[in-house]
Amino acid sequence: MFFSIIIPLYNRPQEIDELLFTLTKQTYTQFEVLVIEDGSTNHAKAVVEKYINLLDVSYYFKPNEGQGFSRNYGFERAKGDYFVVFDSDCLIPEDYLETVRDYLFEHNLDAYGGPDAAHDSFTPVQKAISSAMTSPFTTGGIRGNKKHIGQFHPRSFNMGISREVYEKVGGFILTRLGEDIEYSIRIHEHGFKIGLIPAARVFHKRRTSFSQFYKQLHFFGRARINIYKHFPAELKLIHFFPAAFTCFVIFTVLINLFYWPLAFICNFLIVVYFMLIFFHSWQANKSLKVAFLSIIAAFIQLTAYGLGFMQDFFKRVVFKQQ
Repeated sequence: MFFSIIIPLYNRPQEIDELLFTLTKQTYTQFEVLVIEDGSTNHAKAVVEKYINLLDVSYYFKPNEGQGFSRNYGFERAKGDYFVVFDSDCLIPEDYLETVRDYLFEHNLDAYGGPDAAHDSFTPVQKAISSAMTSPFTTGGIRGNKKHIGQFHPRSFNMGISREVYEKVGGFILTRLGEDIEYSIRIHEHGFKIGLIPAARVFHKRRTSFSQFYKQLHFFGRARINIYKHFPAELKLIHFFPAAFTCFVIFTVLINLFYWPLAFICNFLIVVYFMLIFFHSWQANKSLKVAFLSIIAAFIQLTAYGLGFMQDFFKRVVFKQQ
């Protein structure tokens, strides 16, 4: 068996149902699936059991520890030569595993990551969130992109590692707050070859509302500081962009109250920036509604990340609190 697919799950039976269904359509079939229920109160065992005759699938229930340690639980029980990790809110194209297998054999990668995209079935809000998270005009432009800045770090919604990587590097040592980036850095440090597989995309739902999206991105901002505490050299200038944008927006609001000539320039710059996001989304999604919503999604993405980043930067870096 070549692939072992590990999926941590927490109170999302509907999502795992949709994900498992897409796996039944894979053109490459030499794989097993391990669903790790991480102490959920809304169990998905009955959902997973529907696929026993359609997939080589195993269901495990464990106490709640977070997604990182749940993946480790799956790694310990996996039988395949290559471990693939998905988030439960992903839909997998039918040629995904075939694409990954062929690319791994051709390029001899020890670990990989892939990009994400919006599925046609996604709501306008989900498409707008996907646009914000993948746009070259936001921080999404450095994730799952051929032109990423610095070393490529696979993200846990769509990544894979060889069994050799797991045996030599071990599993996740963080369970949340940037655990996938920390893991990728350790894989790099052990000299393994990591690469992006551009065609190995998944359809990532992320969050279904802007309020949920805000909470998620605020968490991501805090996670960047958590990575910094483990690997100070990994904090780059680009990571300050959302915080700088957030400060600029606050400054613009205040300057509108006191000094119009300068406020006009600030307002103009913000309008131009959001028009770039609007037209990029419009071109990609062919929808005016999604394009307008993408402006809101991008604003939430940057300010939520920026506020989370600044919160933990001052708390953990400036004031040295744990």
